Amino acid sequence: MHQDVRLHTTRDGSHSLYSERFQQFYHNPNGALAESLHVFFEQSGLIVSLQKNEPVSILEIGFGTGLNLVLLADLVEKNGTTTSVSFESMEAWPVHPDQSKAFNYGELLGNLSLSDNLQSVFEELQQQALVRTSFGPVLANIHRRFFDDFRPQNQPFTHIFHDPFSPEVNGELWTPAVFKKLLSWSAPDVVLSTYCASSAARAAMSVAGWFVARAPGALGKREMTLASQNPKKLENFIRINETRLRQRWKNGDFNSLSG
Repeated sequence: MHQDVRLHTTRDGSHSLYSERFQQFYHNPNGALAESLHVFFEQSGLIVSLQKNEPVSILEIGFGTGLNLVLLADLVEKNGTTTSVSFESMEAWPVHPDQSKAFNYGELLGNLSLSDNLQSVFEELQQQALVRTSFGPVLANIHRRFFDDFRPQNQPFTHIFHDPFSPEVNGELWTPAVFKKLLSWSAPDVVLSTYCASSAARAAMSVAGWFVARAPGALGKREMTLASQNPKKLENFIRINETRLRQRWKNGDFNSLSG
């Protein structure tokens, strides 16, 4: 294992990592797999889209352990989705292939080939900055890039997984400029989902032009956040007051993104 991350088994039995660099877990310690399923697939409505055979194009900020790509490929297969499903992700510090060998996602999902595919992705990321692959039924582009250097290829995106480390330690990925760029890459009915519930992050989204809503959090977390260009996509959730948050941002109420 590399010294800056260590393997951790979360309470639902699925693996995560702990980053010494950021002093944070990659996933909720109460359940990596369960949290990802809740935040990025259930609350966002993505599972329903897959069941309806709607074309799906996903952008993920923070590839991490690759769990979301594994879950996506598994759900596409299990739901019998036959329309186009693409996935694009970026990661500044990819997991080393030796570490990815330990991940038990394929075993837990009953699809060991997904674990083999994931390890291959991490092996290729050691050698090149862009990995293009058919990950099961999903067409995937994985970039080894910092966000400022990232240029996605599958836009416009119907779903965005905003999954970097928290604003407290990775604040450069939670700014209005970042969310404005994400908005420019998005389809009109896009849904952005994130585990984060900080008011500052929601304010940054609001300043960038997103409509924003609170959603039930996963595994002991009270809330998470959803956002869209289309407010109708958020009708089943509690909308926040974007105008008020924009004014608070303008007033300098959020000197850091941890508030």
